[in-house]
Amino acid sequence: MVVTEQAQEVERPSEGVITAAVYAVLVMLGLVMGVVGAFQHSWYVWPVPVSAGGCVLVLFAVCSGAGRAMRGRAAALVPAAAWLVVTMLFLGGRPEGDVVIANNLAGYLYLYGGLAAILAAVLLTPASGGGSWLLRRPPYGSRPADPR
Repeated sequence: MVVTEQAQEVERPSEGVITAAVYAVLVMLGLVMGVVGAFQHSWYVWPVPVSAGGCVLVLFAVCSGAGRAMRGRAAALVPAAAWLVVTMLFLGGRPEGDVVIANNLAGYLYLYGGLAAILAAVLLTPASGGGSWLLRRPPYGSRPADPR
């Protein structure tokens, strides 16, 4: 006797749900990078703040990778915005005089290098429309729209 079982079809989540989940993970990744980077950016190897440089490289890699994986600049901006929110919170001084990101070489490299890394990652990410509007050529013989 042969017994066959019928497998039930499993419904897949919609594309919107998956996209929202990915963006939520990117926000969490940006928040974690901001917290870890803020507290660990000040490791020196003699005069060079290597940890701040490493944090900047990781920030660039995550933002660039997110933008390329999701095929859009918005995905590159999501972890960057989360990182920026955490970093701005940690830049503020407290009444006791304590700061997390100090105004020394490591702090400057972490802050301004991170901003430059975000800018580079967003600008180097291909646009979601299949290419840059600036580099796309109009069809041969086409004319600009009449502004009248």
